[in-house]
Amino acid sequence: MVNTLYITGAGVSAESGIPTFRGEDGFWTIGSKNYTPMEMATRAMYQNNPEQFLAWYYHRFAAYRNHSPNDVHRWLKNKNLITQNIDGLDGKAGNKDYIAIHGRLDQMTLFHHQGDNVTPTTTPWDQVNEENLTASLLDIFNIDRQHKQPVYMHSYKPYVLLFDEFYTELYRMNEAQQRMNNADRMVFIGTSFSVNITQMALRTAMIKQIPIEIVDPEPVELDYTKVRYHWMKASQYIESHE
Repeated sequence: MVNTLYITGAGVSAESGIPTFRGEDGFWTIGSKNYTPMEMATRAMYQNNPEQFLAWYYHRFAAYRNHSPNDVHRWLKNKNLITQNIDGLDGKAGNKDYIAIHGRLDQMTLFHHQGDNVTPTTTPWDQVNEENLTASLLDIFNIDRQHKQPVYMHSYKPYVLLFDEFYTELYRMNEAQQRMNNADRMVFIGTSFSVNITQMALRTAMIKQIPIEIVDPEPVELDYTKVRYHWMKASQYIESHE
């Protein structure tokens, strides 16, 4: 039996109404009044300006916390899966053992040094008071309103890998690499190959000389001979593979 590893990106959740990262209304095209998205989505911004960071994060990510999985998520529910998405829709669809390699928007951790052993816990987004958003977010993430800086192992941080952070065991990195090494085939769905995890997977595939497939309406063309391209949406792909 072929061991297929599926690696998904934002394109998979687009049909659930969640913007992709680099589309017209993408997460990485809209920042704040004074900062670009790449400046906002950093550990440094969270440490130095948690008010702006949390407000931006809430509007750009937490606003989608109640969206529902689509047919692609449901098709992937029993698959060997690594997703770059933090929306948690694969879990809602029933996948009990997928790896959310960039974290999950419904969870948070104690604010820790990278590599420290911490456990994600549920973020009480439903307690947010949008009429007093800043103060409410500071309270939820246990940040002192006077000093307005997170305190190590006391305050909380969204469980999400930021631009100036690196993969650690908190994100099940070793297990993700093991899944790559054990794969006989990889299928990339709805990803632009612009993040480290896809580059790691592609290098592994090339070293092992295993076939890969790319599912995307506008797939990135790779310098690798064992590639099959599916110029289509993820929903079209699963229709032909059911």
